[in-house]
Amino acid sequence: MNHYTVDTKCVQGGYTPGNGEPRQIPIIQSTTFRYTTSEEMGKLFDLEENGYFYTRLQNPTNDMVAAKICELEGGTAAMLTSSGQAANFFAIFNIASCGDHIVACGTIYGGTYNLFHVTMKKMGIDFTFVDPNCSEEELNAAFRPETKAVFGETIANPALTVLDIEKFAKAAHAHGVPLIVDNTFATPINCRPFEWGCDIVTHSTTKYMDGHGAGVGGCIVDSGKFDWLAHADKFPGLTTPDDSYHGVTYAEKFGSGGAFITKCTAQLMRDFGSIQSPQNAFLLNLGLESLHVRMPRHCENGLVVAKFLRSHPKIRFVTYPSLEGDTYYELAKKYMPNGTCGVVSFGFNGGRTAAETFMKNLKLAAIETHVADARTCCLHPASATHRQMNDQELEAAGITSDLVRMSCGLENSADLIADISQALEKI
Repeated sequence: MNHYTVDTKCVQGGYTPGNGEPRQIPIIQSTTFRYTTSEEMGKLFDLEENGYFYTRLQNPTNDMVAAKICELEGGTAAMLTSSGQAANFFAIFNIASCGDHIVACGTIYGGTYNLFHVTMKKMGIDFTFVDPNCSEEELNAAFRPETKAVFGETIANPALTVLDIEKFAKAAHAHGVPLIVDNTFATPINCRPFEWGCDIVTHSTTKYMDGHGAGVGGCIVDSGKFDWLAHADKFPGLTTPDDSYHGVTYAEKFGSGGAFITKCTAQLMRDFGSIQSPQNAFLLNLGLESLHVRMPRHCENGLVVAKFLRSHPKIRFVTYPSLEGDTYYELAKKYMPNGTCGVVSFGFNGGRTAAETFMKNLKLAAIETHVADARTCCLHPASATHRQMNDQELEAAGITSDLVRMSCGLENSADLIADISQALEKI
């Protein structure tokens, strides 16, 4: 469906039924798949033929939905994971191991920061976190001989910094490594990172892609543009025989377009089993079918709320990339000219106490750890998702103790403003 628009791909991408086949993507709710002979199954284990033998590795429903997301991003291969955290972990661990190093943007989501800074550090992978506004010289200085990738978020959660994709891609490629971008907040409706030099895209499909808080999931998409063999010494896992899989060399057998995802499936999904359930993949596909309709409304509501908050005397600051005058307004116009997301971050003149009072008095907006939902939800990150960070780490992540993150849903914007107004009156 490459010649169709993103809108049409949302509705019909990934699956085309044949004569008499189900119109909707079928849920293949089975752990295993039957074969007539051992030889037939053996070809699957040798990666000689495509097919399914155990859902811990692959499932047809998941692959159909992954194919849709792949089409939306303009990639060559994709896979679903059990969560966005799993997607980011797999994307890094697929090319980095003990003794390796990653350059990452410092304003990434707190859960991802903790995954990198604490958990993966225990595995021997070191991370250097850089300011998203760093100069090219400062960015290049962060690289080491053992650096294997650069990681950032299109729009950081909840700091709402916008990644200068071209700048980070240029630096990554100058050092012979791929740029991995988490495109969760922008979605392929508002930004397609591959068109700006990104090599691997990840998603927490739990957010806008699902859009209804129904199922946790993640996705990894490969652009197929990074030449692993040209940097063979840096990526032996892709460019030398895999003894755990009959000596296959992924980059040679599957090329630049398929090596990364095939290895990620054959090795990491095999060993960690972080598969998305077929039922969740089915629900995700229902969300994807309306993604192109929902995203403009999220953005519309986000901008209305941001403008209202900016004019309110009790508000100390408002961060929203699509708001004229925002620090990242020009970058947002460059990479996301049709809108960014529905998430607005703001702080209070009364500090943390005012933020807590505001949160307690919301009625329409629910206090949730969730974000990017059809229903408006609100969070005080310093008390929740980022509470593992100290003040210095919070500041580096672009978060203050009075910061509130509001994810504007699909409600009428007048009702959202009314709810915000009455909560502000209580301060």
